[in-house]
Amino acid sequence: MAFSQEKTPSKEEIAKELKSAIHLMREGSYDKSLIKCRRILRNAILIKDNNLIASTYNTIGGNFDLFSNPEKSFFYYKKGLIYADKTNNSKLKNLLHNNLGNIYCFDKKDYLKGIAHYKKSLVYSTKAQDTSQLVLTNLNIAWAFFDVKKFEQGFPYLKFVNTYHQKYGGELTEVALNMLNAVYFGNKKDHLKAKYYFEKAIALGNSGNEKFDLALTHQEYANYLKSIGQYKEAYKNLSLYTTITDQINNEEKLNNAKTEGLNLEIEEYKREVQKIEAEYKTQQKVLAQEKTTAQRKLIAVISIFLISMVLLYFYVQNSRLIQKNRLNGLRNKIQQNIINASLSGQEMERKKIASFLHDNISALLSSAGLHLSVYKSKSKNSSNEIEKTLALLGEAHDKVRDLSHELIPALLVRFGLLYALADLCEKNSNSIIIFEYETDIDNQRRFPEDFEIKIYFIISELLNNVMKHSNATIGKVVLQENGTILKIQVFDNGKGFDTNQFQILEGFGINQIRARINAMKGNLIIDSKIDMGTIITIDVPISKD
Repeated sequence: MAFSQEKTPSKEEIAKELKSAIHLMREGSYDKSLIKCRRILRNAILIKDNNLIASTYNTIGGNFDLFSNPEKSFFYYKKGLIYADKTNNSKLKNLLHNNLGNIYCFDKKDYLKGIAHYKKSLVYSTKAQDTSQLVLTNLNIAWAFFDVKKFEQGFPYLKFVNTYHQKYGGELTEVALNMLNAVYFGNKKDHLKAKYYFEKAIALGNSGNEKFDLALTHQEYANYLKSIGQYKEAYKNLSLYTTITDQINNEEKLNNAKTEGLNLEIEEYKREVQKIEAEYKTQQKVLAQEKTTAQRKLIAVISIFLISMVLLYFYVQNSRLIQKNRLNGLRNKIQQNIINASLSGQEMERKKIASFLHDNISALLSSAGLHLSVYKSKSKNSSNEIEKTLALLGEAHDKVRDLSHELIPALLVRFGLLYALADLCEKNSNSIIIFEYETDIDNQRRFPEDFEIKIYFIISELLNNVMKHSNATIGKVVLQENGTILKIQVFDNGKGFDTNQFQILEGFGINQIRARINAMKGNLIIDSKIDMGTIITIDVPISKD
């Protein structure tokens, strides 16, 4: 039966044509079946019948399955399941899950996914009350478990098949059933039953057309005979397995040769089907959009008019503010980058100069003094010039050391931030102002070197500001470690200031501090009131490197 190009056939006509394609597939006319499926699938999509679409994909997959092209059959079974899941057709879902289980277990060797599909197949065959399919799927699950040597997990499914096969099973599964029984009893060391079922499976296989199951039976029998020491019989069965497997492979090659010319045709209708599906989805979206637009058109026109008036007002008012904020943000970002670069450069240069003075200049001065002292001790005549030179070298050495420590305090490098801050507060205390230091952190705690240097100079700059501008008599530094955050608070009882005017009063010193904290992804809060002192709170993430 050929379909007219001018008129889309009815559902009944498409279903009848699909039966014809399935019949051709079972006869082995895979090329004719696939060509027919192309027309069927196109028309099934056009009439939007998910049952027919899924069934056609299942038939296409079956064709590829029968002439041993598991990759293509897997592709079409998966496509079929997408459409089958949109239906209430439990029998169709059962078939597709069972077929996918076969692909996963026998071709992909992914037994976990294969058994999952088989179990879904059981659910749908139960819903469809398809007892023959229940028997087949239980057999497949038992087979899958036995393949991975999980005999106790597979036995309940084999037991089910043994119970119901005679009534609901078919001749096509008899060889496989007897083989699985033989494998099970072989594993249980019940040699009498194992041999009985192996020989029965082979007899049934020789009288039927199930060459694949017969070949596997000979292979399993050979493995069993080898395990009990009957090597001659094992070799005989292994030879039969090889012979039958070669026959199957030759038949598959012949099938592949017959269908080789169909590859372009198959790919063509695959692209055509995908195009039809895409057009259908696009059409559905367009229709939905048109429907929604029609319902909302009147409301949209009125709303747009009112909203446009409001938006126009806000646009005019906000556009200037946005532009101003954008320029300010850009200016601040540039200034922040310049400050960060300057500060990073300063810290790097401090470390380099301090290291150079300490490791090179100081060492050279010490060495020169040592040589001169040795010369003096060996010389019989004492010289005032040598004494003066030694004194000058000692003074130069002390000044270089002090400069090195001023750039990077030795206490900070050797003993860490907590000792250095205690020393800083003590050094800055005098008769006018006293700085207190408080922390609940263990003094032995060390942070990464760069982190400690940055925090030290931030607090040093804050103490300088207190001494220069606050007129305070008491200052206090408090450190707390809260998880991954270091909390720093600097208090003073000075004159304070109006924080609303703070942006105007900010100098480069406080900008430096803010820039350092921003670069460390920290947060700075300044709380001050006139004649009531100032509290500066800093939260900084503790660096990990």
